[in-house]
Amino acid sequence: MTLAFAPSEPSPAPLSDLVARDAREFGAYARTGGWTFGLMVARSVRPGGQSADETPKVSAKEFAELAGCSPERVMRYYKAWDRAADDGLVPHFEALRPGAEVELPDADVWLSYYVSRTSAASERGTAITQAAEAEGIRPTKALEVAENPTALRAAILADPSTARAARGALLDRIKEDPELQAELARDVVRTDDLKKAVASESRAADRIGYVRQIAESGQVRTPAGQTVDAPVELRQEAERHLSLLDELDDDEDPGEWATEAYATMKTLVAETVEADPELRVQERRTKFYSSLQRATKVFEELTFDDVQEFVEDDMVQQLEELQHAIIACIATLRGAKGTDPAA
Repeated sequence: MTLAFAPSEPSPAPLSDLVARDAREFGAYARTGGWTFGLMVARSVRPGGQSADETPKVSAKEFAELAGCSPERVMRYYKAWDRAADDGLVPHFEALRPGAEVELPDADVWLSYYVSRTSAASERGTAITQAAEAEGIRPTKALEVAENPTALRAAILADPSTARAARGALLDRIKEDPELQAELARDVVRTDDLKKAVASESRAADRIGYVRQIAESGQVRTPAGQTVDAPVELRQEAERHLSLLDELDDDEDPGEWATEAYATMKTLVAETVEADPELRVQERRTKFYSSLQRATKVFEELTFDDVQEFVEDDMVQQLEELQHAIIACIATLRGAKGTDPAA
């Protein structure tokens, strides 16, 4: 009888000390992130004001030379640790000696203190950092966007939500930036599509303003330019249309609604004028005076300087026709007053 033996499992290779060390360091860094490197700087770089005689720590420049990196990079870690120490998250530099170990905060917290870009130290970077903190986001994100305008442009062109966010930011900024306001205005008037859109929105805003004026003030402007008290029914109708306009969502176009509300109000105003005999007469009187004043102004603006250089027969003919029309108009008015037209 032959006995068969199953092949034995190969013995695992002995664990490399180097692999084990990497795993431990990886785990530590996964838990603490940049705090690990921040601690190395905090316990090895002496604070400003301390001399080499007072501490075994070295300067940021010496530490950078030993690390093979720039002093600016070392100082970014230094400043991040300093800010965290001020907030009570980690010990201050003076409490740390080379080789010291302390309990470190979670990795996610590190990004709230560390700014990886040198642009953050500039006046522009400081402003961006402060704005990011006010919006509740990490400064590193805002600085990254600011350093890559092409990426921002691509996102705006490709994504409607990004474009809307950019629009909102520009609107907020132009309130305090007259130069940008002027530049945007010039861009609008130079772009036909934008110019038409602005004109359309301006017209809609004027119409909404007309309805709002009736609803809120209780007064209405007649076609001839009179300002009179609006009847209760007219004011209630204006309030109804205004409530519909105010309830529109941000993505709804108010233009069509504004046109309908404006047309309704205009019709009701005209009906109100016609329904009141006294107001109707006053409206027509006001309209007549307005037309007469415009005609008078136009005639007064005519100049006859050097007229001999360009006078033509049809000019004289038109003035003669105008003269006959004025004489007929005067006769009509005098007849309406019961006076002698020939007087």
